[in-house]
This record gives sequence, structure tokens and C-alpha cells, in this order.
Amino acid sequence: MSTTDTLLKDIREIESIIRLHAPGAECDRKLAAPVVKAMQQAGLYRLWRPKAFGGFELDPVAGCRIIEEVSRIDSAAGWNLQIAVAHDMFAPWFGDQAAQEIFGFDAIPVGAFNPARKAVPVAGGYSISGRTPYVSGAHHATVFIGFANIYDNGKLRVDTNGKPETRLIAVPASEADIIDNWYTMGMRGSGSHDVDMQDVFIPEHWAVPWGPLKKPGSAYQGPLYRLTVWPAIAALVAPALGIARAAIDEAIELVITKTPAFGTKTLKDHAVVQSQLARAEAKLGASRAFFFETFEEAWQEALAGRPITVKLKGKMQMASTHAVLECAQAVDLIHEIAGATGIREEYSFERYFRDAHVITQHGFLNASKLESVGQILLGLDPEWPFFQI
Repeated sequence: MSTTDTLLKDIREIESIIRLHAPGAECDRKLAAPVVKAMQQAGLYRLWRPKAFGGFELDPVAGCRIIEEVSRIDSAAGWNLQIAVAHDMFAPWFGDQAAQEIFGFDAIPVGAFNPARKAVPVAGGYSISGRTPYVSGAHHATVFIGFANIYDNGKLRVDTNGKPETRLIAVPASEADIIDNWYTMGMRGSGSHDVDMQDVFIPEHWAVPWGPLKKPGSAYQGPLYRLTVWPAIAALVAPALGIARAAIDEAIELVITKTPAFGTKTLKDHAVVQSQLARAEAKLGASRAFFFETFEEAWQEALAGRPITVKLKGKMQMASTHAVLECAQAVDLIHEIAGATGIREEYSFERYFRDAHVITQHGFLNASKLESVGQILLGLDPEWPFFQI
């Protein structure tokens, strides 16, 4: 049995725990601790961690399949899992000592990157201050990852091009404060609260220059890490795939038995229901196939040791954004099929609808990113800076 099959089996064994605590996570606006513990014991937070640190170093498609399956069970659990797994992909920028300290066996690294925090040089390191929103899984993190700009005597330090000197930083979660302000339309159980820190010391080796990855740490020499941050962007897509899958599966169960008010035929006998169900399945299936095919192509390039071109990065971005948008449209079709059932909280359809649309607004995935993809297709320089990473 492959590692991926073993992990999928392990997910089935903890499925009851995830489902049991999903409603509570919605109410509490954070993932339940027993779910985090179950996923951690199953090794799910180590999907893309290097083998040197006890991780699995799965390929991008395998990793996304694991996240997709958790998300099918509970979107918040899948979202928090992908956030932590994605942040492991920033580890290659750190030196060996920092990587071991920050991304060790039991680490749950999470974070957010905008706005950059403030880093003031002090003896032996930096004093970090700043507040960053949308930090999913903040309550269960061991460390917060993000960006910080350096300030000298209150003045922003800039490079020769006049751009801020930015550092990729890590801060122990115990040194930061979680601001209880995650009140949202969807993804409520993800606990994506603001995180604030003031004058927190970190050692110098926990703050590294941010830019194209030139020399990854010794634990990060494998092909996975040649893809730099792109598996992290792919991870954001997997919850949308899982949500759409769950919505379609649940809709099939509903339409087989439900007869609309004042009607005489079950929903399954309505032509419009049949066609919309098929359209939803096609949107999920086609976008999922394009997404996985694209990242398999990138994986093969990484295995061969060939550079990941801007053109291929554009294709990865296109496949990712396209999949998320198509999944939301698939869920919209299911929402129409469900009728009034789709707005009642005792069913899951209204949550699928809310959560799928929240994902479409993520800054790394939203529809505006297709503008940069179009720029690449036209031979122009893309505006999205992550194409240079």
C-alpha cells in the first residue's frame, strides 16, 4: 500500500471525530482541539515536510488528494490542514538550524503575509511588531510565518531599487495574541482570526531575505521543493474540490427521495435537476482533471531537474483559480437543486454554498489572478509577484 493510500485509510478512521466536531467548530469559530490532535497523530500535518524531519515529502497531487478528502468530510478541517501543510513550503528559505527549530516533527506552522510586520534590528536578532488578519488555524499553531520589513531608527530600510528590505520570518505562537474577530459568511470553523505581536524577539536566523529561492536548506534538496511555493498555492484549491464533491454526493441522496412542495414527482424525475446535477459533476470533474494534470506536469519537470518556467507557473495559477471558480459554480447548481432545503442549517448545503464562495475570494486564487495569467499568454511581464518565486 502506498503512503497516499495509507493516509487516505487513516482519514477514514478519524472521519467520525472530524464529523462529530464540525458543528462545534462553526459555533466556536475555530477548529476543535480533538480534530487537530487526530490529524496530527495521523501524520497529516507532515504531508510536505522533508523526510529528514519525519515527513512524507509527497508529490503535489498526492498531497492535494489528502487535503481534498479531509475537506469532503469538513471544510474547516481541510482548510486548516492545507494552511499548515502549505506553510511547510516556505521552510526551504530558512537555514538548516532554523528549519529544524521551526518545522520539526510536531510543528503546525500557519500564517498570513499581508500586511508585512515591522522588524527592528536588536542584539542577536529582531524585534517584531504588527497585526495580520486571516491567520487560519491560529489557535493550534506552534509558529506564525509571515513577512516583515526592516526599520532602522523608525525609518523603512530600502534596497538599491527603492523597495523595502523584506524578511521571511517565524515567530513562536506563544509570543503572539489572537484577536477574536473571525465573524464571517463562511469558513467559520477555520478560526482565521487576526494575530498581533508587539516587540517580540526572534533570533537573526529566524528572519531570512525573501526573494527567488537560490539555495534551499540541506533537508530540502528533493524535487518537491524545486516547485517552491506552488504546491502551497495548489493546497488552497483542494478544499474547494472536497466541498464540491460533498455537495454533489449529498444532492444525489436528496433528489432520490425529495418531492417538492405541491409536486407529485421526486426531484430525480425532473429534467432540470438531472441536467444541473450533470453540469455540476462536469464542472468538478473537468476542473479537477485540469488542475491535477497541470501539477503532475510540474512534478515531472521537477523530477527531471528542469527549471519551472514562468509559462508553467502561469498554467499552475490558471488551473488553480479555474478549479476554485468552477467548484463554486458547481455548488451554485447544487444550491438551486436543493431548493428551500438549501437554506436550512440542519442540512449542509447552505454551508457548502458559503464556504465555496469564501475560497473564491482568497488573494492567491481569486479571479483577478487570471489577469496575470493572460499577461503571460500575451508575452507580457506578469504583475503577480509570486511568478518570480
